[in-house]
Amino acid sequence: MKQLKPVVIIFSIFISIIFLVPTLLVLPFSSDKDTANLDEKLKNQPSVEELADSVEVAVYRSSQDLIEKLPLEQYVVGVVAGEMPADFEKEALKAQALAARTYMVNQLMSDDPSVPKGADVTDTVSHQVYKNQKELATLWGSDYDWKIKKISEAVLETKGKVLTYDDKPITAAFFSTSNGYTENSEAYWTDDIPYLRSVESPWDKASPKFEDQKIIPINEFKQKLGVTLPKDGSVGTITSRTEGKRVAKVEINGKEFTGREIRDKLGLRSSDFTWYLKDDHIVIATKGFGHGVGMSQYGANGMAKEGKNYKDIVTHYYKDVKITESSKLLQKVTAQR
Repeated sequence: MKQLKPVVIIFSIFISIIFLVPTLLVLPFSSDKDTANLDEKLKNQPSVEELADSVEVAVYRSSQDLIEKLPLEQYVVGVVAGEMPADFEKEALKAQALAARTYMVNQLMSDDPSVPKGADVTDTVSHQVYKNQKELATLWGSDYDWKIKKISEAVLETKGKVLTYDDKPITAAFFSTSNGYTENSEAYWTDDIPYLRSVESPWDKASPKFEDQKIIPINEFKQKLGVTLPKDGSVGTITSRTEGKRVAKVEINGKEFTGREIRDKLGLRSSDFTWYLKDDHIVIATKGFGHGVGMSQYGANGMAKEGKNYKDIVTHYYKDVKITESSKLLQKVTAQR
């Protein structure tokens, strides 16, 4: 009998574990506990009082067809969270916060007919992507605490600051990844904007979005562009490039397009492209991701990794701008509300 006791003990422990493991597996995924944790997290979001101390903005929530009103600085947190990865360097997040706040202040000071009545801005890429705290808590799950803390700190450390040119808030354009250079504003849009000039951005080569390839069937290519292909087996001739090294003009069998037209019609990541015919498909290689005007987000992160601060970043991508307090600019807006 003495020899059997260890076996009995081991067997008892084994049985206990069998019953315990399902409990361990189920408890962390309990919906009631998740709801309680989410509510607690939202109650204890960092520096909520400081974030609340700002002018109110009205955001049109496109998927819900309603207007959400909240303090400007809390809105900026939601934009930075929606537009830039939280694991980017703190100084890059601060540069993004500055751009997002500037964009919103500019929006508050202008009349935008594309925005639904009663709202100042939408929550889509037409303006700036915005997500509120509850959406972020659901999206980030267990990473919510450190991500919201880091982004909130980046916003608070730039609180109230905007980018100006000639004492007016700038059009703080930004995009994901350059092809090694940013673009002059008039190369993509119509206006020649003095602070949106082409600059080098070598850090973008480290971006996972730096290179891409898209393969399109010939018939789809011809249909989308309304062209016939030359009989010599070529696709088209790139006749000129922009200062930012993207395609300015391209000719396909006597028909001319801008690089932006090709990008938009074919759904390319960038207007820096090369292409060739292979069998019954067009193979298109692109560099960069986005329109290329203003601040490159991956470029900003690369600069931050090299020790540059947010002021270095924004003054590199936006030429001859100043960092100023938004309070004076917003006095008229506040008075009208």
